[in-house]
Amino acid sequence: MSKIILTGDRPTGKLHVGHYVGSLRRRVELQNSGEYDKLFIMIADAQALTDNADNPEKVRQNVVEVALDYMACGLDPEKSTLFIQSQIPQLCELSFYYMNLVTVSRLQRNPTVKAEIQMRNFEASIPVGFFTYPISQAADITAFKATTVPVGEDQMPMIEQTREIVHKFNTVYGETLVEPKVLLPENQACMRLPGTDGKAKMSKSLGNCIYLSEEPDEIKKKVMSMFTDPNHLKVEDPGSLEGNTVFTYLDAFCRDEHFERYLPDYANLDELKAHYQRGGLGDVKVKKFLNNVLQEVLEPIRSRRKELQKDIPYIYEVLKKGSEEAEKTAARTLDEVRSAMRINYFADTELIREQSEKFK
Repeated sequence: MSKIILTGDRPTGKLHVGHYVGSLRRRVELQNSGEYDKLFIMIADAQALTDNADNPEKVRQNVVEVALDYMACGLDPEKSTLFIQSQIPQLCELSFYYMNLVTVSRLQRNPTVKAEIQMRNFEASIPVGFFTYPISQAADITAFKATTVPVGEDQMPMIEQTREIVHKFNTVYGETLVEPKVLLPENQACMRLPGTDGKAKMSKSLGNCIYLSEEPDEIKKKVMSMFTDPNHLKVEDPGSLEGNTVFTYLDAFCRDEHFERYLPDYANLDELKAHYQRGGLGDVKVKKFLNNVLQEVLEPIRSRRKELQKDIPYIYEVLKKGSEEAEKTAARTLDEVRSAMRINYFADTELIREQSEKFK
């Protein structure tokens, strides 16, 4: 069996460092590893419309922003298929068939859906499209016969729901769909990077993001205002690492060689943490180090993005070609699904022959 990856993002804004450590950095590594036969990277505009139906222009404008961030981070259209979800009509049809395999009560128990509904204040009136987006996500994954789906920890219930749909479909209609496996970030800190204010969710609306395309001065400003340990009032005070956003970011981004360049008094992050915990190390010094680390990581991404921005028609051509390739793959899967469900009437010559005999 081919090893295939399907992953993607909603185009509701530019991508931030949470996206980078949670998935983008890993996608580039997987793309270049040679371990996978195919990588499908989806810009999930249709899914974004489930809670932005009254503002389609927001989604429309951000499709190219996400594509620029993808390619700036190193996703290569020669190695990965970059495509737009809404341009693959087969996904809608697959979603429609899968809806018959999932109960309302099962969707209501999905912890990711419950959390997202609460976050968007949808409790009183949930849009049907938003409520059923785990089913749409199952269509996305199975259409490309993805064997592996790289996700953050918060998305695991969604993949579990996909696996349930695949199992139910294959039980009822015969072995047709591929059951995907989850690929989590290797670094615990990368699973869900908090906002700069220490809140669990990094969100544009909360103003607590550091975007991949931000200028150095803005990055520094956000780093220096980051949430740390509220009880660490003086340099000599012992500091706590738990819930300390600065150290969470260092866990996600810094490497030993960063200390050689920017903080040679310490050999590695463990030494820095130990000094902070026993006291005698101020937050400003740690934040300055984090700023240097982030500037080094983000500078080449920002530079590549500025080059890519000079030829926007090329970006759209990449997405067009990728969408055409993705549609061909999804069409083949849909043909197999129709055949398994016995609704491929015009392609089933045996059915036509049987019916002819029946009505003679």
